[in-house]
Amino acid sequence: MERTYSRRSALQLAGVGSVVSLAGCSSVLGGGSSVRISGGVGPLPMVEVWADRYESDTDTSFDISGGGTGVGVSDVLGGQVDIAMMGREPEPEEIDQGLFAVPMLIDTVVATVNADNPVLEALQEDGLSREDLEAIFTKEVTNWGEVVDADIDEEITVYGRSDASAAYKQWGDFLGGEDDAYTESELEDLSDGNHNGDQPVAEAVGSNETAISLNNINYVYDLESGDLEGDIRPVPLDYDGDGTISEDEDFYDTREEFLAAVEEGRYPAPPAREMYLASDGPFDEEAHDFVEWVLTEGQEYVRDNGYVPLEADRLEEAQDDLAEGP
Repeated sequence: MERTYSRRSALQLAGVGSVVSLAGCSSVLGGGSSVRISGGVGPLPMVEVWADRYESDTDTSFDISGGGTGVGVSDVLGGQVDIAMMGREPEPEEIDQGLFAVPMLIDTVVATVNADNPVLEALQEDGLSREDLEAIFTKEVTNWGEVVDADIDEEITVYGRSDASAAYKQWGDFLGGEDDAYTESELEDLSDGNHNGDQPVAEAVGSNETAISLNNINYVYDLESGDLEGDIRPVPLDYDGDGTISEDEDFYDTREEFLAAVEEGRYPAPPAREMYLASDGPFDEEAHDFVEWVLTEGQEYVRDNGYVPLEADRLEEAQDDLAEGP
């Protein structure tokens, strides 16, 4: 399959909901079966890789676009696509409308700041607890001098998401703790500016030294090397709230270290979360075969592309659900 764009440029396109065509003209010319996919930006890079691999071994072509989980759900229930990519589990009302979903992998988001943030060194050494992050994202705390023990007076700029983002929903669940999640709308209203997709958020944070937001980790670490090479940095989570980053909490230098921590349960869920592939009722034949491949052979590509594969028992459950249908 010819590819005329880099994975970085594909991420940029997907962040604003533009269509990324992996099929060229083959589906138009009748060169084989075609599967249409849309939805969450978070799982999009992995689904692209899967589509590349699967297309090379079959006569199936793919048309894939981003836009957010909400867009994917709307598209699949409206018959516009065969598969929706989802960064969260289906809502009860979506299931009532016929949505059927199976998990495909685990992804996560992290708080992000500019690489030249005025208190970056303190953030990397001491981290921020869930309560600290809640206070920042809800504007209870508005100055970096209030966040760390430093003689500094810099206002915090909080950026949010304006798209139908499952990552933002999961972030609201995380910030509110077990009892009081924040909705996407509430977080949008509290932010200083909202952006349509992960890439625009990363660019906004990367151009503002006092900004903070959240990003899927494939927008934080370099796609090829897995290192921190761009304009944003992850904020370590002080999970136990003791005011410092312990050895067990220190895993942010590379994507590989971070993914291992997610897999071992040292990074919480949320904001780590399962991602899903969904259809309107049972998956159609071509889509079913692709999803079945994703849940078998496709899992071997997950770690190398910045995600965590499903655990064996969860994977078996997903395979059984796919076979049985809704």
